[in-house]
Amino acid sequence: MDAARWLHHLLHAPVSRRYSPEAMAAIQQAIAEGEVRHDGELCFVAEAKLPMRFLIGGRGARTRAGDLFARLRVWDTHRRGGVLVYVLLADRAIEIIADRGVAARVPAPGWDGVMRVMQERFQQDDWTGGALAGIKAAHVLLARYLPPTPGKRHELPDKPLLL
Repeated sequence: MDAARWLHHLLHAPVSRRYSPEAMAAIQQAIAEGEVRHDGELCFVAEAKLPMRFLIGGRGARTRAGDLFARLRVWDTHRRGGVLVYVLLADRAIEIIADRGVAARVPAPGWDGVMRVMQERFQQDDWTGGALAGIKAAHVLLARYLPPTPGKRHELPDKPLLL
């Protein structure tokens, strides 16, 4: 990893500068409202910078997203319907990791579209709008491939996580 990236991560502003309490409430509401339309469970995580152990190891956003997918137990839903949307502000990176029940039914190019929608807004420094647009696009995708079934459990918290 180059020194400029290290410095950028070490000095990056806190994630709360991009996501106000009002933004957090809007993201939480968008997750909750959309989940009634499908069998998926969305988890949104935004992180300002990679933890030191990831920087030292030369690992990036995808590895960190996988780590959080496991730590937050996004994989541990009844129907294997967990989806992690991870945003790493320092790298302007977006990663989406879907549990095997979702991955088996939702084509990968669909997630690329969700990330494109988010990236377009992020490039304009519209972090809240990008998150909300991505969540909406993810709900549309999940509703198409994982329609709601009777007895759906609400298993993951809707509240976004800021690290």
